[in-house]
Amino acid sequence: MAAPAEKPFIFACGADDFIVGRLGRACYDELAREFTDEFSRETISGFANDVDEVETAIGRFRDSVQTVSMFGGRRLVWFKDFSFLSDSRTGNTESVKAAVAHLQSILKTVNSSEVAILITAAPVDRRKSFYKWCEKMADFNFVGSAVANDAAAALAMTALAEAKSLDVEIELDALSLLLARSGANTRFLVSEVNKLAAHADTGKKITEDDVAELTPDIAEGDFFEATELFFRGDLRGTLGAFDRHFFAGESACPLLATMQNRNRLLIQLRALAPQGNQAPDKSAIERAASAFGKHFVGAGEKSAANLFSQNVWYVGKLAAGAKAWPLKHHFDFQLALAEAFEAIIQRPKQEPAAMQSPPQSFHLGTDQITLLGNYIY
Repeated sequence: MAAPAEKPFIFACGADDFIVGRLGRACYDELAREFTDEFSRETISGFANDVDEVETAIGRFRDSVQTVSMFGGRRLVWFKDFSFLSDSRTGNTESVKAAVAHLQSILKTVNSSEVAILITAAPVDRRKSFYKWCEKMADFNFVGSAVANDAAAALAMTALAEAKSLDVEIELDALSLLLARSGANTRFLVSEVNKLAAHADTGKKITEDDVAELTPDIAEGDFFEATELFFRGDLRGTLGAFDRHFFAGESACPLLATMQNRNRLLIQLRALAPQGNQAPDKSAIERAASAFGKHFVGAGEKSAANLFSQNVWYVGKLAAGAKAWPLKHHFDFQLALAEAFEAIIQRPKQEPAAMQSPPQSFHLGTDQITLLGNYIY
């Protein structure tokens, strides 16, 4: 991705800092082959939290591109992790806008025969004038999804490309499950593809069973085990997961939040089959989304309160794997989980006891677990 003669610098950007960072590293390594002298190469961090850091970073960049190589010849400068072109409080201040205008004036005077410049930026606000100027003037590269609706497709392409580079394939169901468990975390997604590829061996396929066994569900937080067991109706497994959770010193609050989020989805799924009939499959969920999705506030935002904002494949698997309790039981669970929150607020230093000891009312303690046991047996 070396800059053409008519383009004075390379500008790589996108919404995801991890993807942009990987592209930047690949580009830098390619350019660095021409610069064998390590003193002719320099990397400057563009990450900044406030106006002073922005001005300092741009000042360092200016000094670097204007420095003459000690032994003569061309230099390579990477302005890395440029973070103040986003739609943020820092990025929108007048002082930062002035600093970015100064950066633009520096780039206008750069002689590409004397210095090669690579700039990587994420996230970026595509409405900003500097961004639009770079589109015209630089060897410009935008990676990842430009709009939120394309994010899932961009993540899928990232996973497939990584698998191809490792000489393995990913089955369609395996890819769907991997995306559902990874959420929007690209770094985790790529790491998991590498782990699964090592498990599958070169030339083989990554299967759905591989993902189910080896990939944790970080999209639901670190509390997937207890939640999964609870809603499968596994009483003993749930109690064991609680014990392991508290033995590790973890808080009850995120565990309860994860269980509530799962139950919200199951309430909506059960409402589509109110008489306890077979849970709706993928096609039924898609039809329901077409009919009812418009009634959800913020329907395009991913939320446990909006069934139709979830990955359809994941929701179908969720419906198939959950125990077919009546809708009323899920309402009871949601009320019990809320009361459990109240219990741990009252006894913040006794969270395990608040979760598991017999309460006077309907908490997620022994009464709740006993109720679960009655449903199972």
